[in-house]
Amino acid sequence: MSLRPPLTIGLLTPYSGVYPYYSAHLATGWLIGMGLDPARQQTIQFIPEFTRSGQPSATKEAAQKLLFFNRVDVLSGLVSYKSVPDLIPIVESQGGTAFLFDMGELIPYFPHISPHMFYASHQIWQSQYSLGRWAQQRFGDAGHIVMPGYEAGYHLNTAFYQGAAAAGGTTIRSTVLPEDPSNKNALHLDAFFKTIENDRPPYVHAIFSGNMGTQFLDAWKNSRFHKTIPLLVVESMAYDDILADVQHHELEIYSALTWIREDESKENRLFVKTFEQIAQQPANIFALMGYEAGLVWRELLPHAQKRDWQTVKQYLCNSTIKGPRGEKGFHPSTGLGLPVSNIVSINTTANKINKIILDQGKGIRFDDTTLKSIHDDCISGWLNPFLCI
Repeated sequence: MSLRPPLTIGLLTPYSGVYPYYSAHLATGWLIGMGLDPARQQTIQFIPEFTRSGQPSATKEAAQKLLFFNRVDVLSGLVSYKSVPDLIPIVESQGGTAFLFDMGELIPYFPHISPHMFYASHQIWQSQYSLGRWAQQRFGDAGHIVMPGYEAGYHLNTAFYQGAAAAGGTTIRSTVLPEDPSNKNALHLDAFFKTIENDRPPYVHAIFSGNMGTQFLDAWKNSRFHKTIPLLVVESMAYDDILADVQHHELEIYSALTWIREDESKENRLFVKTFEQIAQQPANIFALMGYEAGLVWRELLPHAQKRDWQTVKQYLCNSTIKGPRGEKGFHPSTGLGLPVSNIVSINTTANKINKIILDQGKGIRFDDTTLKSIHDDCISGWLNPFLCI
């Protein structure tokens, strides 16, 4: 029996009321991607550290504990890019390796590209860009975006707008819903509905999270606009586990997805089948992100076990993997991969969620000059990772 110590991975773990078990799905997917049995393996030891809502101060403190006290081999977990400037000097001072996850709610901006920092980004902004481009081509100019203040604090709406602009769009209207101080979960849509009644847009694009998203879909179904104005929703409103709560409404909506569970590619069938057999629950986006990480760390394991971090970092800087949704990179020098976004029509019934692929949008590099205005015009925004509310 080998006495080789396990590879320790520190997991920065913010709270998410939307996906309370995301970290377990992430870790399980990671181990499965490496070809390890999550219940029996002793190769990897995850050490979670709570980061509250994932704001930079809490993330920095947790990273210091994991690196300086726990002495983890790899710093990982779910973070916002807003925390990265605080993490880089901590990791670099130790000559360490960071492999960080994010949903892609912010378009990456790297004033300092570190050879120690790697990013397993879901890149949800890419699907927003593709959806905006398609919406402009399909429905024309002057669509209307509706979102609460929380979602307005990320790059989800601006990525959509830039996609529409790339297809010739010049105008998109928007409504940022006011928060009710007496009930933060309340959704007041009367003024928005009156606006689109008086100035009817060619489409509405909804950007909501968690229960707010299902509340909006409930209200939309019961409004006069359902099936009369096309409704486009952000990717996170179109996941099966979210739609399951409202599928009885017989919805007709559009979205853009970089991953579809039912995709028939060999790589995706293997992921879905293996994860669902082991976890006994449907595969989801966090399991996928973990699995993609596992695919690359499966290749890195022999070097990581020798603590040959120079080889590990060189590989992560220069290599990509072919996973369930295609090619993916983990360092800014590779562009982090350019995902294909599937533009889908979604129809729900009480028994089934049906998706039909209408078109596909190609990815755009995060450092494309057309995206520069997003960073120039959005200098504030939320500090916590997307869905960590």
